[in-house]
Amino acid sequence: MSILYRPARADELAATQTHIVRSINDLSERHGFGAMGSVRPPDFQMFSWNDDPAGFWTAEQDGEIVGSAFSWVSGKLWFLAELFIAPDRQGQGVGNELLKRTLAHAAQSGAEQRALITFTFNRVSQALYIRHGMFPRVPLYMAGAPREVVAARLPDEQLRCLPIDNTAAHLGELTGTDVATLGVTREKHHRYLAGDAATEGFLLYEGDDCVGYVYVNAGGHVGPLAVRRPDRVGAAFTSALHRAVERDAAQVSAFLPGVSEGALGVGIASGLRITFPMVLLSAHAFGDWTRYLPRNPGFM
Repeated sequence: MSILYRPARADELAATQTHIVRSINDLSERHGFGAMGSVRPPDFQMFSWNDDPAGFWTAEQDGEIVGSAFSWVSGKLWFLAELFIAPDRQGQGVGNELLKRTLAHAAQSGAEQRALITFTFNRVSQALYIRHGMFPRVPLYMAGAPREVVAARLPDEQLRCLPIDNTAAHLGELTGTDVATLGVTREKHHRYLAGDAATEGFLLYEGDDCVGYVYVNAGGHVGPLAVRRPDRVGAAFTSALHRAVERDAAQVSAFLPGVSEGALGVGIASGLRITFPMVLLSAHAFGDWTRYLPRNPGFM
């Protein structure tokens, strides 16, 4: 039976995550990294579907999900959060068909920039994205370490951390930092993080000046983090790691751009070790990735 390409339904987002994790682990195991993915509730996907369902597509065959794509738009940025094909359907053009449909979402939204994050070792996908005009720009490294290792090595330097309130004043600081750092607003995504009970956000201050923000979740993961001043990246990430080790989590982790000497220097000195490599691709260079640490490949 032929493959049906259709808009995704909200009631299948959980099943789609199972399909995605199976695809991720097949790829990572074949490249010697072991199983990397685990099934989690599709909270961000559901939030994004409610905001704009036009970015969600499903490839179905005989009632089974064999491919899926999810993209979101924020301001002039279109971002491909997920594109995964079942292992036994790869090489059959499914990814290309899904990408064409989700790129139509970018065109309809009027986005001027297109971007995504994928595995560095996923050569087939990178070639697909390059053919559609998105090129490798920034290396990214997932890094982590046991909590006690990081706690023992952290430097003392910290910025003042003020818990983020869901107020217009704090939202103004967040969006202003995003525009200064990435060139785009992420207001709706900050609203999502404000409603995530497992995540706590902080505005970062030096004296009376707000120099950035950071989020840390209950699992000890740092991100996103954005800093307005290049010279305060190291202090901001140090402050974030201090907040992470305060969590009752076995691990501390972060997603570090390879161009961010400040964050990488602090992270490696504090015991973080690179676990796997990824890469940002985009239609045009954008943002200052020395000053922005993504949350994960789908959220950015």
